[in-house]
Amino acid sequence: MVPILVTGGAGFIGSNFVPYFLKAHGNVQLINIDLLTYAGDLENLKEIEEHERYTFVEGDICDRALIASLFEKYDIQGVIHFAAESHVDNSITDPDAFMRTNIMGTFNLLDVAKNHWMVGPGIYKEAYKHSRFHHVSTDEVYGTLGKEGLFMETTPYAPNSPYSASKASSDFIVRSYHHTYGMNVVTTNCSNNYGPKQHDEKLIPTIIRKALAGDDIPIYGDGSNIRDWLYVLDHCKGIDLAYYKGTTGETYNIGGRNERNNVYIAQKVCAILDKKHPRAGGKGYQELITYVKDRAGHDFRYAIDATKIENELGWKADENFETGIEKTVDWYLNRYVEKKKSSLA
Repeated sequence: MVPILVTGGAGFIGSNFVPYFLKAHGNVQLINIDLLTYAGDLENLKEIEEHERYTFVEGDICDRALIASLFEKYDIQGVIHFAAESHVDNSITDPDAFMRTNIMGTFNLLDVAKNHWMVGPGIYKEAYKHSRFHHVSTDEVYGTLGKEGLFMETTPYAPNSPYSASKASSDFIVRSYHHTYGMNVVTTNCSNNYGPKQHDEKLIPTIIRKALAGDDIPIYGDGSNIRDWLYVLDHCKGIDLAYYKGTTGETYNIGGRNERNNVYIAQKVCAILDKKHPRAGGKGYQELITYVKDRAGHDFRYAIDATKIENELGWKADENFETGIEKTVDWYLNRYVEKKKSSLA
């Protein structure tokens, strides 16, 4: 068995990745460390909590002594690093946590891994010659786009929020450990993920939750901000490919080629809900859409060119937005409606 440390595996993307990865690779043992802040939930991992090749550790990646002890105890031979503070609004009101977790936490993991795997710059211990550190990042490090163009791996970094600045910093630290120490690293930068298990505060779960409650559905500004939407399981498959097949030191952008603005997202979700769970009285959910004061420093548009990972590693998104959003709404209807019914029964 190959022991791999997954960080932040109880969060949205991590909790989709862990079951997928365990099923896809019968030769790995996953050790999942998560601090279980508001964004992490062990309910997301119920399906594999008793899995013989899975171990959960509640802990902080900023606790260097804990990280070092996990490397020693489990003889960690790979790292897939999801753990991050990731909510832009929270980074505006409380940037400290983002600097601590995203920058210092990443540094701790890298430095402990280097010391465990290597004897000097460019020299791996024989037992760890295939060990790799995979850093999961975001397209927000590139800043914002106008109406034209796509983010490429060569796009200069221009982060515009404390969140994206902290992620950009962590990307650079990972890069430095490759170029300075010869560490085997790979980085993936993804577009906006959506799908099952996403935290309630994010855009799509908020639209669904507010709609079902009959509350106003808040949309920032005029709703024209555009994101490239990536179904979470497609992202997990891209991470898997990059971890095993990516070229050391390289960055791979993973995007869904599904640009949609926020108004379209809200209208599409409402239309699906009208069909699957109609409102009482025959009214449509779209009348609940309201516009609120825009977020400070709100980037206008993100969109990723995924050509590199498609051509070099053979990745492709299996879902377009219209198929993925149907699956997503079904999952949240089960969460918000069916489970509520069963609890009242």
